[in-house]
Amino acid sequence: MRAVLIFLLLFGLCVTARAAEAVTGRVVKVLPLFLDQQGRTSLSPSLFDRDAYQARLRTHTNQVSAIRYDVLWSAKSAGETNLTIRVELRGINATNRLPEFKTLETPATTGFFGNWTGLTLAGDEYQNFGSVTAWRATLWDGDQLLGEEKSFLW
Repeated sequence: MRAVLIFLLLFGLCVTARAAEAVTGRVVKVLPLFLDQQGRTSLSPSLFDRDAYQARLRTHTNQVSAIRYDVLWSAKSAGETNLTIRVELRGINATNRLPEFKTLETPATTGFFGNWTGLTLAGDEYQNFGSVTAWRATLWDGDQLLGEEKSFLW
């Protein structure tokens, strides 16, 4: 009988310790991608073609309708917590040459092929923002920062 009680006590401690683990996470990769007038990042599924088309859109800015930041993130012990992906942008307005700051935010949802979350700056917001000079992508659990990835100029 004593062995059963000791086993149940140890099992209860293990379960409690597992439930008390803090949520950990990180931002693995960020892909800033221009979107053309039809909302495409590439003309074919090839990564080489995507990179070539992105270089073309970078030089032909009149064909760009938006910019999307695809964020690859991972989190452990997340359970039912509400994780948030936030992308902060710094740029220069093309008309008045003043600094601009914009924050894009969305709930982090898991996908079938991994934890990719896309945030898009489009329409009039994109046109008024001007050119992006720096960005920072962060993963949040409430008000706790779990991970970040930033551009060189941030």
